[in-house]
Amino acid sequence: MSAQEYKHIVRIIGNDIPGDKKVLVGLTQVRGVGRSFALAILDTLGISTATSMGLVSDQDVERIEALLKDPLKAGFPAWFLNRRRDIETGEDRHLLTSDIEFTVRNDVEREKALGSWRGYRYTYGLKVRGQRTRTTGRKGGAVGVAKGGKVQPAKSGDVTVAGGAGAAAEAAPAADAAKGADAAKGTDAKAAPEEKKG
Repeated sequence: MSAQEYKHIVRIIGNDIPGDKKVLVGLTQVRGVGRSFALAILDTLGISTATSMGLVSDQDVERIEALLKDPLKAGFPAWFLNRRRDIETGEDRHLLTSDIEFTVRNDVEREKALGSWRGYRYTYGLKVRGQRTRTTGRKGGAVGVAKGGKVQPAKSGDVTVAGGAGAAAEAAPAADAAKGADAAKGTDAKAAPEEKKG
């Protein structure tokens, strides 16, 4: 191909695709066309994946657009499409660009109007597809136990209910020390008469 045939911008179904991109990558810029779908299109039309978008002829661009608009006519299986058994028409279709957003919005509004479980979840902004919600999908500020101020130390000699185990623990060593002193006095008293006898 000559340099004059090179196009810097290629327009496919309302999408401007840069000419320096490869055809496989360029087709995926059209919303509704993934990598596998783009590869299937190129294989069906016999276009090399290594070709740059700017070197694709106008006839090939028209063939690509025609295939994207009606993949079933080109022999694509129904399971390859993204909108099978449409709820309103019952047809198998492949949605592209803004049709995807419009259809999804209508589906959500229908679920809400029916009052289904999915509609209820959509209405309240909750997860719809069975994900866990215990730790994820939380909104708003953190909710939990508020941290209090530091606990004031108990005054010496005050054993209150509020002091609890801490006050009792402080009183215990003092009681043990008193018992030890009494025991020491008792042994001294016993030892003293023996010395007098001797």
